[in-house]
Amino acid sequence: MVLRRTVLGLLSAAACLAALPLAGIPAASPARAAGWPERPITLLVPWAAGGGTDATARIIGSLLEKELGQPVNVVNRVGGSGVVGHTAIAKAAPDGYTLGLATVEIAMLHWQGLTPLTYKDYTPIALMNLDPAGVQVRQDAPYATLKDLVADIKSNPGKHKASGTGQGGIWHLAIAGMLDSLGMDPASVPWVPSNGAAPGLQDLVAGGVTVVPCSIPEARSLIEAGRVKSLAIMDDAPNPIFPKVPTLKAETGSPWTIGAWRGIVGPKGLPDDITRRLTAALQKIYDSKDYKDFMGGRGFGIRYAAGPDFQAFWEKSDADLGAVMKKVGLAK
Repeated sequence: MVLRRTVLGLLSAAACLAALPLAGIPAASPARAAGWPERPITLLVPWAAGGGTDATARIIGSLLEKELGQPVNVVNRVGGSGVVGHTAIAKAAPDGYTLGLATVEIAMLHWQGLTPLTYKDYTPIALMNLDPAGVQVRQDAPYATLKDLVADIKSNPGKHKASGTGQGGIWHLAIAGMLDSLGMDPASVPWVPSNGAAPGLQDLVAGGVTVVPCSIPEARSLIEAGRVKSLAIMDDAPNPIFPKVPTLKAETGSPWTIGAWRGIVGPKGLPDDITRRLTAALQKIYDSKDYKDFMGGRGFGIRYAAGPDFQAFWEKSDADLGAVMKKVGLAK
């Protein structure tokens, strides 16, 4: 019995010692294990399957699998105009096994009082996509340039109507911000809500509205069909597909830029080593022919910014959108 008690005591002491970190050496957390990732990763998408955000997530997920050697499962968490999915990303454990594809709406939702979440609640990893707003009119519209259109808006406030998304959506804010940057009342072009750029463009072709400030890729088929023309793009450089379409700044001097963007993020507090590995993998994906061919073939714009650069981009997007939403009375 004495021998048995002695052996049991030694085993118990050994177990206790094993549970303690060595002196001066911090215990390793599973998230920082050298073998990460050791199991499948979930990539949360705040929007429904079949849309542009879902398609972007799935190409990134499939290429990320090859880089990390583990399955990447795309899961759509929809609802609340993006609130449900973005909340799920923010509330996930910061262990590298749940990531998300954040979209421009996360820079808008808190201004509307729909969620307290902001960029501060996430770890920005890499911006992967940006589709700047353009200014589309009918092909037979009597405006050869954006300057012509702006002059007519100034002379006839209320004459022109615009569409392309719901009230307070990204394209509504695009034209409101453009007008404000030109010293004009954003309400001088009334907004006609629609379920997206496609129905807005159809209304444009039918003559129901005169302007659709959506992205050029969304209008691409109608532009190529000779039914719609783009007068300017709200970006720092022309669109590679339509290089002859000038920037807003080149046309008017306004520095206003805006676009729909998507980026890979993690919950706040994602370990640095995991963030670094993900950043390297996403940079490789962004530079790959597979990614560029997929995005280009669907008319999606691409833009890359990692870590602090993505953070700065996100903060500017948040501030710009908040300022415009206040101007049009949509901020709470």
